[in-house]
Formats: sequence, C-alpha cells, structure tokens
Amino acid sequence: MQEIIEQIVDYLKGIWLKRRFIIISTWLICPLSWVLISQLDNVYESEARIYADTQSILGPLLKGLTVKTDPEVQIRLMIKTLLSRPNLERITRMTDLDVQANTPAAYEELIEDLKTDIIIRKTGGRNENIFTITYKNKDPETAKNVVNSALTVFIENTLGENRSDSTSAQKFLDTQIKEYENRLLAAESRLTSFKQKYSDVLPDQYGGYYQKLNIVKEQLKIIELNLLEQETQLKSAKAQLSTSPTDTTNSQNNIMNSNSIQTTYDDRISELEASLDSLQLRYTEMHPDVKEVKRRLEHLTQQRSKEIEEYLSTTKDGSNKLATSQNPVIQQLQIQVNQLENQIASTNVRANDYREQVKDLESKIHILPEIEAELTSLNRGYEITKDKYEELLNRKETAQLAQQADETTNPIQFRVIDPPRAPTEPAGPKRILFLIGSTIFAFGVGVGLSLLFSQINPVVTSSMQASKATGIPVFGIVSASENLGLQKWHRKKTLIFILSNSVLLIMLAFFILYAIAPNVILAPIRGIL
Repeated sequence: MQEIIEQIVDYLKGIWLKRRFIIISTWLICPLSWVLISQLDNVYESEARIYADTQSILGPLLKGLTVKTDPEVQIRLMIKTLLSRPNLERITRMTDLDVQANTPAAYEELIEDLKTDIIIRKTGGRNENIFTITYKNKDPETAKNVVNSALTVFIENTLGENRSDSTSAQKFLDTQIKEYENRLLAAESRLTSFKQKYSDVLPDQYGGYYQKLNIVKEQLKIIELNLLEQETQLKSAKAQLSTSPTDTTNSQNNIMNSNSIQTTYDDRISELEASLDSLQLRYTEMHPDVKEVKRRLEHLTQQRSKEIEEYLSTTKDGSNKLATSQNPVIQQLQIQVNQLENQIASTNVRANDYREQVKDLESKIHILPEIEAELTSLNRGYEITKDKYEELLNRKETAQLAQQADETTNPIQFRVIDPPRAPTEPAGPKRILFLIGSTIFAFGVGVGLSLLFSQINPVVTSSMQASKATGIPVFGIVSASENLGLQKWHRKKTLIFILSNSVLLIMLAFFILYAIAPNVILAPIRGIL
C-alpha cells in the first residue's frame, strides 16, 4: 500500500513538473470553446398537455353486444406511430416548414430533425392518461406551430384509427362471408349430387336401404302369388273348355266371378296397378299418392264389372240370334283363357322386374359402409361450413353495431389541459454547464499531457525513485543552492501557473455572466462603441 501511495505521489510530482502542458491546453481549448458556446443559438421549447378520457358512456350498455378495442393499447400504438414519415410530412405541410427546404437533402434533414426533436411522453400517473408533446426550435413561433400540428395529428389519427379498423373489419368479413357462401353452395351441390346418385340406398324419411329391400321382396311375393293364382285360373278355364259344360248359366256366372273378361278398362287398370307398385316401393300405404291411386283403381274395377255385366246381359238376350253352331259359353271360356294368358305374361314381366330390383339391391350391400361413410363426411363438411358461415354473419352484425357505436360516440375523448404557447424564454442551450464542462475537459487534457510527457521524459523527484532507477542505494541528499537559481526558477513557474489559471477563471466568470445575463455585459460595450 505504501508503495502505491508513493507511486501516486511520484506521478503527481511528474505532472507538476510538466504543468506547462496544462497551461498550454487550457489556453488553447478554453477560450475557443467559450466563444463557440457563447455564440450558440437560443433554443425555445413549446409543449402541450392533453388528457385522454377512455371512459365511454356507451361502454356498459354495449357490453357483450359489440367488440370493443382497448383504448390504452390504441393510444400506445398512436404514440409509436406519431413520428412516422407520413405524419411528419403532414406536420411539415401544416407548419409550412416544407417551403423552407429548397433541396431534397434539406427536406430529408428536416424530417429527421422533426423525428428527433418532437417528443411525446406520458407524464401522468400509471392510471392517468396525461400526455405531453414537446418540441424545441430556434424560433418560438415555429416551436408552437409544430407542437400544435403534432397535437392535431395525434388526436385525428387516434379517432380515425378506430373507424378505419371498423371499416377494415367490415371488408374482411364481407370477403370471408362471400368465400364461405361459395363453399356452402359447393358443399350443398356435392351433397345433393351424392344423394341423387345413391338415392336408392341412402336412408330417408321412409326408411333405409334394408327397408326398401324388404318392401321389394314383399311386393315380389305378392306378384308371385298373383301369378300362381292366375295360372290356377287358367288351368281351371282350360279344363272347363275341354269338358264343354252344358250349363250355360252356371258358366256365365263362373266367367263373371273370374273377373277375367277383357274390357275397355283393362289397360288403364294395368297402368294403375304398375303405378301403385312403383309408389309402394317408395312410400307407405298412408301416403296421399298411394291412396289416390288405390281409389282410382277401385273405381275402374267397379266400372269394369258393370261392363262385363252389360256384355253378359247382351249376350244372353241375343243368344237366339247367334248361329246355333256357336256356343256363347264356349266363346267366353276361350276369351277367358286368352285374357288369363295375357295377364300371366304381364305378371311375369312385373315379377322379373322385381327380381332384378332385388338382385340389384342385394348387390349393393357391400358398398353400403363406404356410402354411409362418405355421406357422413359430406354432412360433416356441410355442417362445419354452415356453422362458420352463420358465425361470420353474426360477427358482421356485431361489427356493424360496433361501427355505428363508434360513429355515435368516440371511445376516446381528448381534453387539452395546456395548449401550446410561444415561449418567451429560451430553454437552451445549457451554456453554464457547457462552459464548466469545457473547462474541466481542457484541464483534464493538460493533466493527461503532463503525465504522458513525465513518463516519456522522466525526472527524478525523490531518493527512492533514484534508487529504483539506478539500483544503487542513496546515502545522502544535496538540496539546491540559491546560487544555482533553481528555487527562484520553480517559484516563477508556479507564479505563472497560478496567474494563468486565475485569468482563465476570470474569463470563465465573464462568460458565465454573459450566459446568465447577456444584456449586463453587452450594455457597457454598446455604450463604449
């Protein structure tokens, strides 16, 4: 520790011996810097304070009905975007600063200066939205105008941003609604085409595939029974024809009861029976179309029976006019046989058709799981698209309500607490601090130079330093004599150093006084001149 202290003392002695560098640096730096600092232009600062009220009256009333943006977030965003280039260019136009920029380079410099010098900060507490906008300029009126313009841009952009967001949301929702509407139509088209393609196997309100298969099989059984009955009737008629019964009256009654004589209603009855079979494949017995066909079929059957009765009556009345060689009973039996053969042929066709339907339905049993899976997938996609479409419609209604609310009342109310004013006193530069700082800097440069040269060209200032430098112990010290004039020379250097620093201090005081009250210094000078 002792060695460190001694080392520091040796450094200080070396600096003191080279103190002329302190004098040189201070006299070179201080006067020049003081003059430059005193000639700095005054800078005027204008400021404005505003309060942002985020408590909307409609907020509690519209809670849950509209989407409300966070005013705090919105204000922070506007603070960050206030100094964007479009806003800065707008400020230059509002204050006519753009006219002063004659070249593109000067205009760019102006934009950069505004970006640096315009300051907006939150000055209130954590829960108080009080903001201060400040700007410094050489001209107090310019400073005021810039602050006023920045205040206007800040308020307008904050109010317009919410409406712009609502409009953008509306456009986005309209685009999405149109897209999902097209998706919904496409999904509906795919689902309809699929149902039309597999209508015979898809489940519906009247039953599914297996129910249809059972219905077709039941209809086939009925037709086969009818076919068997008709074949039995044909055999019976042929047997009667072969035996040639003599009881004409009984034969006529059998023909009448067989319901097989060909009439004008037979074709229509056959068509209605085929239509009834087709309807029974798709609908139940309670369906209105099935009931209507059955009613018409019953009516035609009654008409057919009447026609047969009229025919038999006519045949009986005119039997005496017929040739004796022609037996009417045999003729009717022949007619009956022909009709039964035609009916059997028609029934066979119907039976074959039902057999083909049964075969076709049974062949599709293995693809039912795939069809049901695809149908489920199509329905799921359709429902998802439909739900999303309805959700977008609801959101659009919400957005419209929010926009109408924003147009009715502003979510953020701005109140100017302190409007900008043209300052009468300069806010800068801080000449006193600059003067003192430049003096300290100059003195520090001198000390550094003195230390540097004391190390480059060292001077022995103590016995210990000499002993370290030479490695020889010191046995005695001889002080400087008056005859050598060394003491007088040292006193002269010290006096010069003191006078030099004294003059600098006086000059420093003069410049400080000029910075504080320039009129006090300039008035006597103007009087002399």
